[in-house]
Amino acid sequence: MSHIALRREEEKERRRAEIIDAAEALYAEIGWDAVTMDRVARRARLSRALIYVYFQDRNELLLAITQRALEELRERFLAAVASQPRGLDQTQAIGRAYVLFQQEKPHRFDACSRYHAHCTTGQPTDDACMLAGDAAIAVIVQALRQGQADGSIRRDLGNPVQVCVTLWAFAHGLIQIGSNKAQEIARLGVGYPELMEGSFAMLRDLLATKPGA
Repeated sequence: MSHIALRREEEKERRRAEIIDAAEALYAEIGWDAVTMDRVARRARLSRALIYVYFQDRNELLLAITQRALEELRERFLAAVASQPRGLDQTQAIGRAYVLFQQEKPHRFDACSRYHAHCTTGQPTDDACMLAGDAAIAVIVQALRQGQADGSIRRDLGNPVQVCVTLWAFAHGLIQIGSNKAQEIARLGVGYPELMEGSFAMLRDLLATKPGA
């Protein structure tokens, strides 16, 4: 690739990133349902026509934000397991990192939720999200395998991939209930912190190898 062609490609990637930045900033401020291509263009200080050169519609923009979110999630998972030698502790640290991710970046958590509810495959943006999601899941699976290898996680749980999906479904639903139904569960006498701590303790007990086993 020539120097000129390389500079053009770099400029193209920079402009694309600026558009995603603008869309994500709006997402965090007003929610995705209120984000329009016109608003993104104004925030990015670009013409609406130029936005469509890079993204054919809002869905492609959402997928680009989701890819970023899933890549960040993987980095958080890796950081969570880095200081934990045992697989059981790694798995619990990942769960806590997932909760913190939603608390600190609720719009990115929402983007992931929308993607998993409506994802399709076959388009480059869809495939990029799928690969990013697979990479995040792989960190969890590795932690489970580590736990079964070091004896901290029960071997009779079976396929670590299936266990991972089960834990993911449990944690994702728990976070959504805790964040969206906080007043409702509080009316039942359950606080959000207590819900999370109790749930993590329950999961840890289910995963852990019992003494003498």
